[in-house]
Amino acid sequence: MIDLLKNFTLLYVEDDEMVRKNAVEYLSRISKKVLEAQDGKEAIQIWKDEKPDIIITDISMPKLNGLDMASYIRSIDKKVQIIVATAHSDTEYLMQAVELQLVKYIIKPVTKEKLIDALNRSMDLIEDKSKFNLKLSENTFYNGFEKIILEDDKQIKLTKNETLFLDLLAHHHTRVVTYEEIEDAIWPIEGMSQDAVRSLVRGIRKKIPEGVIENISGSGYKLNIYTN
Repeated sequence: MIDLLKNFTLLYVEDDEMVRKNAVEYLSRISKKVLEAQDGKEAIQIWKDEKPDIIITDISMPKLNGLDMASYIRSIDKKVQIIVATAHSDTEYLMQAVELQLVKYIIKPVTKEKLIDALNRSMDLIEDKSKFNLKLSENTFYNGFEKIILEDDKQIKLTKNETLFLDLLAHHHTRVVTYEEIEDAIWPIEGMSQDAVRSLVRGIRKKIPEGVIENISGSGYKLNIYTN
């Protein structure tokens, strides 16, 4: 699900400039937009102005610590997903994390694996599932959470294999999905023939706008997102 993070805005709060810079650099590659703040007060102002979907924050910071910041935001915004990172596994902090309905309590160092786990959990908890929509045309969307196509708010029926194929492309819509990946996802036992994949793509193309699925010769397929 992490590739669908391209639909979401993140706010990263950390007073250590080097740690923040490295995290923001990585998160910018996998999300729609990354905002950054060096303390809780600055983060609250950014949250008010930008309304990010997910907040990742350190606890120990000057001016206003991460838990006090989270407490203030949570008192107003019940939907934003908040992830807390700290160097200490303090029981009192853990209890506050539970009370504030935080997504995850990450013990530093914050690794790529820990971030991805927490971000996947955040996306599971986001109530507005329309945020998972990938725009295929002016009035057609693929919802990566519910795994359905909506055209003018009406669901287009897909077969099991069509759903598997389209979901694979949607989750990796920033790159080409290889033939090997397609085979592993849809035909892991019997293997994939060229006729089978062509037939599958032909069937899906009849149900979605023209040009959405592109064949990259010798490599695989790519989902083209509508950007107008």
